[in-house]
Amino acid sequence: MTHPAFEVLQPDRNRSCVVFASPHSGRDYPWSFLRTTVLNEHAIRSSEDAFVDRLFDCAPDFGAPFIKAEAPRAYVDLNRAADELDPALIEGVRRLGHNPRVASGLGVIPRVVANGRAIYRGKMSMDEATMRIESCWRPYHAMVQTLLDAAHDRHGQAVLLDCHSMPHEAIDGVARAGMTRPDVVLGDRFGAAASGDVVDRVEAAFVAAGFNVTRNSPFAGAYITQAYGRPQRGQHAVQIEIDRSLYMNETLIRPNANFDAVREALRGVVADVAQIGQGRVPLAAE
Repeated sequence: MTHPAFEVLQPDRNRSCVVFASPHSGRDYPWSFLRTTVLNEHAIRSSEDAFVDRLFDCAPDFGAPFIKAEAPRAYVDLNRAADELDPALIEGVRRLGHNPRVASGLGVIPRVVANGRAIYRGKMSMDEATMRIESCWRPYHAMVQTLLDAAHDRHGQAVLLDCHSMPHEAIDGVARAGMTRPDVVLGDRFGAAASGDVVDRVEAAFVAAGFNVTRNSPFAGAYITQAYGRPQRGQHAVQIEIDRSLYMNETLIRPNANFDAVREALRGVVADVAQIGQGRVPLAAE
C-alpha cells in the first residue's frame, strides 16, 4: 500500500505478530518545502535515518509487514505527538509548560535539523503546520495502529519494532564512561513499553548476529514507544537505534563499504525476531 506519507510492504502471508516500522527514513521532500528552507538539499537530510528503510525492507520475506515513511523528518516528525507544537516556529501557539524536545526545536514540525541548524528564516502559519499533521502524521499513525490491530487479532499479541539510526557521536559518552560502545540501543522506556520476554528476544537476535547491545541509554524510546507500548494489553513497542557509522558515511550521507554486510546481518536479526508469534516463541504479557 502506498500513501504520500508512507509505504507499507506486506508479506504474501502474515505469519508474525511483529510489525517493523521506519518513521524517520523518508526522503520525499516537497518542492514547496525546499523553497522555504534556508538549508541546501544536503544539509536538510542530516535529520534523516538514512537507509534504515533499506536495512529492514526484508521483513515481508519473513511474514511481517514493514511500514516506512516517505515524508521526511525535517518536514514532519512522526516520532512526536501531534500536539508537540513549537511556539518559536508556529504562529499562534501558546507556550504550555516545558517540553525539552519542543524547546530544542524538535517538535512535531521541527525548527532545526542536526547540530541545531535552523530550517527556516522565520515562522510558519498554523494552517501550514496543521496541513502537515493532517496529511502525513495522522495517516501514518492510523496505519501503524491498523497493522498492530491486525497482528493482535491474528496472534493474540502484537510487537512494534520502531527502527532508527543514531549518530556515532551520540554514544561517545558511553565510550568515555569506559563501557563497550554499543552498536545498537534498544529502548523500551525501562520496561513500560514492552515485556521483558519481548526485549530479551530482540536483544538475543542482535547479539547472535554480532552486534553489541545496550538498553535505554542514551535512548529509552520517544513518542512512538510511549504511545504504542501497552504490554498489559499484549501490545509491545521497542525502539531500535543503530550506529550509522556501521553502514554509512555520515558526512556524505552515502552507504559505506560495510553496508551490504550490515544489511545481511540485519536480515538474520529480522528473520529471528519475526518468529515471534509463529508458535515457536511464546511470550508472556506483563
